[in-house]
Amino acid sequence: MLAPQRQAAILDRVRATGGVRVTDLATEFGVSDMTIRRDLEALADRGLLAKVHGGATSMQPGSTDEPGFAAKSIRQQAEKAGIAARAAEIVTPGIAIALSAGTTTAELARRLTDVPGLTVVTNSIPVADIFYRAGRPDQIVVLTGGVRTPSDALVGPVAVNAIRTLHLDVLFLGVHGMSERTGFTTPNLMEADTNRALVAAAERLVVLADHTKWGTVGISSMAALNEAHTVVTDAGLPAAGQAILTEHVAELVIVS
Repeated sequence: MLAPQRQAAILDRVRATGGVRVTDLATEFGVSDMTIRRDLEALADRGLLAKVHGGATSMQPGSTDEPGFAAKSIRQQAEKAGIAARAAEIVTPGIAIALSAGTTTAELARRLTDVPGLTVVTNSIPVADIFYRAGRPDQIVVLTGGVRTPSDALVGPVAVNAIRTLHLDVLFLGVHGMSERTGFTTPNLMEADTNRALVAAAERLVVLADHTKWGTVGISSMAALNEAHTVVTDAGLPAAGQAILTEHVAELVIVS
């Protein structure tokens, strides 16, 4: 197991149980205590857990906590890959789509670089870079401009004004959290404005959200649950979340 894979598994364990011990992890993964301590140090440096004597505990993020793109990219990697693969099936050649900022939308971008005649609007620097590096000449990529956030999103009035002039077939929206009360949320106020502009510009809203987003609440709502035409998530979504989303969303897609 590579270090990023092991760290992602450790983070999942911390989030599921609230805390882990170095000795238990070393036995489980068949590595030394020192290796586990380095893993915990790397995760703590990214703000993903809190180191304590002999192990680590989970951190309880506030509604304005915004992890960076690199920190989020190691979370739920398998789930995000499955969600992105399923979402890619929605895209057909020659349409205009938008991809919001996020690690799941970046995974989706990697699966769309071979789709001919695609027009892509994004406020995500990593997403735009994925298409740019692919270099397909029949794809048009529009980067909105704006102020850069810790998650490598471009937000603010420049981004909003650019988006307001556009008409898009599908928006693939990454979210920080979702719940029945707050809908789909973000921890960044300016990013919420930008994403609301994307929602208004699109004929169809497809939300990409792994199961850990259920019950998480950011400071600002981007859309109500019933504004989403499709939500693509994974099988870890709790039964209560499945029931609520099924009631409010036209199509709930659960990836095994």
